[in-house]
Amino acid sequence: MENSSEDYRIQSFDVDTQKLLKTALKDPSSVDLEKVSNILVDQSLKDPLFSKEAGRICFTIVQAEAKQNNGTVFRRHLLNRLQQEFKEREETRKRSLQEWVCFVTFICNIFDYLKVNNMPMVALVLPVYDCLMRLAQPDALLNEEEVDCLVLQLHRIGEQLEKVNSQRMDELFFLLRDGFLLQEGLTSMARLLLLEILEFRAGGWMLSSTAHKYYYSEIAD
Repeated sequence: MENSSEDYRIQSFDVDTQKLLKTALKDPSSVDLEKVSNILVDQSLKDPLFSKEAGRICFTIVQAEAKQNNGTVFRRHLLNRLQQEFKEREETRKRSLQEWVCFVTFICNIFDYLKVNNMPMVALVLPVYDCLMRLAQPDALLNEEEVDCLVLQLHRIGEQLEKVNSQRMDELFFLLRDGFLLQEGLTSMARLLLLEILEFRAGGWMLSSTAHKYYYSEIAD
């Protein structure tokens, strides 16, 4: 079944950009793929909903390009731009918490969708871990928005990340456990989210139905 532009949330772009993206999804070699990658990253940094969806668009373009001419031009431009944003992550966080959270969501989304031989892209493993470790620092744990982002990403890609580097995952969870036990000033929601993710990993990246009911009824309340 063909995906409509609405499925990809590209209807928020202007008409010319929509046309460019629709072409990139079907005939990537006919468009400027560096421009396409920049449009997708720029929008992901501004739009929290789009940052959660953009991985699917990137995956579709990567697949279409590989099928068309075995090319990797789009992937190369995308990784270059991600590397650039990654280097500036601390400045981004200081400037705009929303943009920083969108960046983490986007890079984790790309990690989830873009695979090489069904394996996560090695180039993204350490940058993704570094972003999650930053979200686990004491100053970030005081921001519910950052805690929420961290927990969502670990739900999504935690198990995959642990398979490729379990030592970094242990380090990350030492920080989260210490934050939960020792950090002053955490909101009750942040504490609940941290407890839930600690239990989620301890249960082999799943929650028992009882625990699920407990946490999600608490969050709903």
